[in-house]
Amino acid sequence: MPKFLKNKDEFDTALSDAKAAKKWVVIDFTASWCGPCKMIAPKFEEMEKQFTNVAFYKIDVDDNDEVAEAQGISAMPTFKFFYDGVEEKSKTMKGANEAKLRSTLEEISK
Repeated sequence: MPKFLKNKDEFDTALSDAKAAKKWVVIDFTASWCGPCKMIAPKFEEMEKQFTNVAFYKIDVDDNDEVAEAQGISAMPTFKFFYDGVEEKSKTMKGANEAKLRSTLEEISK
């Protein structure tokens, strides 16, 4: 199950650990009250098991509003991808589009 990052320190540590390990990071910005977030959550967990070379995390925008705000999150779910500590903005996706999420993960896992 993807770990929830509870504050900016955990967010920064997750990115630096992945950078050191040369791994991609995908973060699901979610909210407990968000219907589409609940719909995609089990699929996100399944994908974590399939794409083991990618670090999967979640951020609850209500519990970690500092990072959500700094990342410009305006809709949930939003999935952001990072490599080498830097956001790959072209890969950011908003909404619970399982097919698009899976294809992006397949692309970065090559």
